[in-house]
Amino acid sequence: MANMYEPEIETLPWDEQRKADDALYRKQIAYLFENSRFYRKKLAEAGFSDAASVGGIDDIANLPLTEKDELRASRSEADPIGTHLAAPMDGLARIYSTSGTTGTPSYIPLTTGDLDNWVRTSSRSYAASGVVAGERIITTYNAGPFVAGAALDAFNRLGLCHIPVGTGNTERLMAAVALLKPQTLACTPSYALHLSEWGASRGMDLPASSVKRILVAGEPGGGEPAMRAKLQEVWGAKVTEAMGIGDIGASLWGECEEQDGMHFCARGFVHAELIDPETGAPVPMTDGATGELVYTHLAHRAAPLLRFRSRDHVMVGTSTCSCGRTSPRVRCIGRTDDMLIVRGVNVFPSAIREVVNEFAPAVTGVISVRPGTKGVKQSPPLKVLVELSEAGAVGDQLADSIRQRLRDKLVVTTEISLVGPGTLPRSEYKSKLVDYKEAT
Repeated sequence: MANMYEPEIETLPWDEQRKADDALYRKQIAYLFENSRFYRKKLAEAGFSDAASVGGIDDIANLPLTEKDELRASRSEADPIGTHLAAPMDGLARIYSTSGTTGTPSYIPLTTGDLDNWVRTSSRSYAASGVVAGERIITTYNAGPFVAGAALDAFNRLGLCHIPVGTGNTERLMAAVALLKPQTLACTPSYALHLSEWGASRGMDLPASSVKRILVAGEPGGGEPAMRAKLQEVWGAKVTEAMGIGDIGASLWGECEEQDGMHFCARGFVHAELIDPETGAPVPMTDGATGELVYTHLAHRAAPLLRFRSRDHVMVGTSTCSCGRTSPRVRCIGRTDDMLIVRGVNVFPSAIREVVNEFAPAVTGVISVRPGTKGVKQSPPLKVLVELSEAGAVGDQLADSIRQRLRDKLVVTTEISLVGPGTLPRSEYKSKLVDYKEAT
């Protein structure tokens, strides 16, 4: 059997999991009515007076969705965390903050039990990648105040030797790879790409390094076939990805060595469902279904959330996986809040990058989408800067080919501007694919 942290849980038939989750869900709803001012009010306004009126997990789509902005609006000086805090402050074990990319940071509190559930979930997620006790893993996440910190606790739990380097010092990181010989590197896909370019420009033979596994997370990209193939080639290592969301759990999904999507690893702690991002209507989790992930805590105490919108747009896989895990799998297509609508067509910047990557080795795979106006709706053509590699020749033919391929695959009209090697910014954490600097 494949490497698993909790095999008896991870191989449980999915219909049995759902029965177990139903009982947990009913208890969690009762807990919300008793302890969460936010949900008592929200559910009452939606016509639910008590836990009994809410029913079981099969009726969950009748309940209202929770948006991040609602939680933000419930914060005040008297309630710095928000009115969804459902445990006493002196009963908390840790308080994380989100990175605050969309404004003021949000605080995410955890009780000792919540924290343990997060670490167990992350341990399942990372074990899936094939890491085994005694190996060395080098990480580049500056995880101090952020929820990724809980995921790092999982490395100790798995018996790994953890070498935390953080971002901001590529030289130190690469020296540690050369001297300490870790078998696994954990970083964002865009940083793994940047490191490969950095190494190549200094004559380093990365495929000959000790790194045989790259565990990527933090942004879409690790599951894009062209991006993955490129990373695997330049590093001579296997790439698997993981995904979580701060408000719900650090690493909820983790890909196994079959590399066929990320398995749901928070079973027993979180219920995941799929919705149509535009209408909010439920979408059955069947093989090949696409939609936005929505999460509900099942065994959380500090600040449990109910039908929380993730804005992560995914494709689901439910076919049997030879690793033995029975949970559904997903591949992240992109984030709904990055999405642009070009003459009625939804376009994910990560999907543009994936198509551009098909033109390697003429291009580096680094792009910058430059919308003409502020906001989601754009008029064609959508301007895209595409960076050439040293091997790439500047020519109208390449730009035309890329433009045509984007038109064929994504039904979007673009204006492709080829730029010289190394001219677009690299990221040591999450890459920014959309830049509004030319928007009016």
